[in-house]
Amino acid sequence: MAATADIGLIGLAVMGENLVLNMESRGYTVAIYNRTVSKVDELILGRGKGKKLVGTKSIGDFVASLKKPRKMMCMVKAGKAVDDLIAQLVPHLEAGDIVIDGGNSFYPDTIRRTKELEAKGFRFLGVGVSGGEEGALKGPSIMPGGSTSAWPEVKPIFQAIAAKVGPNKDIPCCDWVGADGAGHYVKMVHNGIEYGDMQLICEAYAIMKQVLKISPAEMAEVFTKWNEGPLDSYLIEITRDILQKKDPETGKFMIDVILDRAGQKGTGKWTSQNALDLGVPIPVMMEAVVARSLSSMKEERMAASKIFSAPAVHSPGDKAKFLQAIHDALYASKIMSYAQGFQLLRAAAAENKWDLHFGSIAYLWRGGCIIRARFLEEIKKAFDAEPGLKNLILAPYFADVVKRGEANWRWAVSEAVLSGVPIPAFSSALSYYDGYRSAELPANLLQAQRDYFGAHTYERTDKPGLFHTEWLQG
Repeated sequence: MAATADIGLIGLAVMGENLVLNMESRGYTVAIYNRTVSKVDELILGRGKGKKLVGTKSIGDFVASLKKPRKMMCMVKAGKAVDDLIAQLVPHLEAGDIVIDGGNSFYPDTIRRTKELEAKGFRFLGVGVSGGEEGALKGPSIMPGGSTSAWPEVKPIFQAIAAKVGPNKDIPCCDWVGADGAGHYVKMVHNGIEYGDMQLICEAYAIMKQVLKISPAEMAEVFTKWNEGPLDSYLIEITRDILQKKDPETGKFMIDVILDRAGQKGTGKWTSQNALDLGVPIPVMMEAVVARSLSSMKEERMAASKIFSAPAVHSPGDKAKFLQAIHDALYASKIMSYAQGFQLLRAAAAENKWDLHFGSIAYLWRGGCIIRARFLEEIKKAFDAEPGLKNLILAPYFADVVKRGEANWRWAVSEAVLSGVPIPAFSSALSYYDGYRSAELPANLLQAQRDYFGAHTYERTDKPGLFHTEWLQG
């Protein structure tokens, strides 16, 4: 087979198919292959009819159709499927060829695969791709990492297909992240932040519904207004759309006929586990994972609701003022969540010796991805102004936002708690803030307890060193 394709893609599910069409629309000839080969014909004869696509029916033909150095992107399920596909590709590769994993792989797997393929003379990229089906077709956020020498080879293609932002819509949401697993790590943290964002919005919805007793239509108006201010984001936008949608079968609001039981695919759990390994507090993201798990216990919750009655709803008074309080609580909590995410990125960079540029990462998320939001511009400015910033909330812009909204934040959380509305993300964000701003915490008692039962020693406030007390002696 003649080598005519600029890049190839394996895995023609919706994301893969849309990426193929995106690449082709930017002027590239794309080779395609799928384990179920009928999918190749379906694309060639369907959405890809008349386009610059090279359909192949075997791994050998797929690799042979690519210009050198060959660039082949895999869009298959994370885990064993990726390793199996790489094993099929390797016998057909030549030195310098580039294998690209564009799925949601766990970053340690990407570190391993990079080392294994580089040892054989090949190159490997682990690339985070965010934006869903629409983003894949029209412009996703792309987070590439892996073999550093491979980046210049794929940069023109990836930056061409990525979402564009900036005053002139010409800055691609795609740039080099770092070596081996850095790209997939940044995508993992992105997904953790996404969990937190979604949970925070759900809690704002719950407070409006259960404390203010307002309808989905009125909530949609609130979210419309919020989307015109600092909370402007994709998730606020789609929440507005969701809340005003009617169910054609019943005539009810769609949100009121959807079961309150949520699923998850595991990336939020990976983020939480890694944060525990690195000793970085990310309570908003962790509580978001826990909230999904708790939601899945629908039958148990229904039974418990018959035993434990909710407290009487506590009236917050002026509705307009309280809606502003919910807004301020959501914004402040969102800032805490992102601050935690970037602290995790900083710890991982030190642990894995990655040279991560946090302002650039914020801009990768500015368009195309699920967490795209206006305030990412301010995050980029904060890290550009102070690359060594220890915590995002210390940046002047965000410190001012938190100070101005703090009273309202506490008010919204208090009213929800008094009314029995579960708000784990809001309240954990506030507790994180209170802990971070406290010069003194009760960990001195904790240290004493540990020394009492395990002789773990403790530090003193008045002199350096480690000390132990015989607590049972007089």
